[in-house]
Amino acid sequence: MLLERFNTSSYVGLNAKRSLKDSQDYQNFIERLGTILTDTSTPCYAWVQMTNHVHLLPRTGQTPLSTVMRRLLTGYAQQFNRRHKRHGHLFQNRYKSILCEEDLYSLELVRYIHLNPIRAGIVKDSQVSHP
Repeated sequence: MLLERFNTSSYVGLNAKRSLKDSQDYQNFIERLGTILTDTSTPCYAWVQMTNHVHLLPRTGQTPLSTVMRRLLTGYAQQFNRRHKRHGHLFQNRYKSILCEEDLYSLELVRYIHLNPIRAGIVKDSQVSHP
């Protein structure tokens, strides 16, 4: 039974380089994400920020995901380039999005997203906060 339509979305920094360099970049990205999700009434059930990519699990809503991602990534790239005095592309290719229509698969995506920093060795399981 289909309860929700999710899109798993991610992007990768150009040449897999860091697109989030410091705590201010992380904060700017998450504030921008929160504002855009609120403005577009787009629920996001899971997300993780890595140094060179981000995974999101938003629910398909009235605002097309392409609009949400364009606002998020274009705005962030402009801010990042100004702040770090650089020019050109920040992201490698377009964001990747896969439609997920199965509840069981969406649960696996939530696990994958939340375990990504642990599996990458960035944090230990004990450092992860669980609600």
